[in-house]
Amino acid sequence: MSKYIIHTDGGSRGNPGHSGIGVVIEKKLPNSELELIEEYDEYIGIATNNQAEYQAIFWALKRASELRLKDVDCYLDSQLVVRQLNGEYKIKNEGLKVIYKQILEILPDFDSISFQDVRREFNKRADELANVAMDKVLDL
Repeated sequence: MSKYIIHTDGGSRGNPGHSGIGVVIEKKLPNSELELIEEYDEYIGIATNNQAEYQAIFWALKRASELRLKDVDCYLDSQLVVRQLNGEYKIKNEGLKVIYKQILEILPDFDSISFQDVRREFNKRADELANVAMDKVLDL
């Protein structure tokens, strides 16, 4: 079975403010190199940073499910969101609970899935894509 790596990031210019998401989906090759499967960026409107982070991982998991990827490791630079997804922290915000429930509905599509937090420099491309999405609207 192939292993896939997903990097996601959500950002907000202001909190709440104009927000965007960035997603990178890669396949891990036998030689440990990564093959790009897909990159995605989208402006999502006015949102908080946490809402943008959740929207990014939701979009990524939905897309991974559509592509029938079964073994996925997800990397985010939001320690809070990772700890919530891993059940270590409770989600108190009602808006985030809605997105979290949507994520839970997708999880059975995967044989193996993990959520790990990484420092921003290890999530660079997803961060760049989230900024590209925000720039599209702010540059108008």
